[in-house]
Amino acid sequence: MLTVVAYGLAILINALCLLIGVRFLFQPYAAATGYGVPATTDRAYLTIKGVRDGTYGLVGLALLAFAGAHAEAWFMLVATAAPLGDTLIVLRNGGTKATAFGVHFATAVIMLISAALLFAV
Repeated sequence: MLTVVAYGLAILINALCLLIGVRFLFQPYAAATGYGVPATTDRAYLTIKGVRDGTYGLVGLALLAFAGAHAEAWFMLVATAAPLGDTLIVLRNGGTKATAFGVHFATAVIMLISAALLFAV
């Protein structure tokens, strides 16, 4: 049962990263608003964010499929730096605390839980 939960959560997190990346590529200003900062940012920056998030999702899925739970756990642990950084970016650029903590910090916590579950498998 733990294996199913660990893999399921990891797949969900990686798939959501991939979907967020795709949204930033195809609806950059709407995605920026959901990110928590004013959508006045340069489109190139938003495209970079889309590529970054999409890449994280693909790398995570590839690690899980080809290298296993332990490698994915390390990836989740290290990749937690991204949503923690996003929390600070939102706070420093006029975003709300609700978005910073309710979206980005919460994502970091869920990723840490996922890493712990994957290490336990």
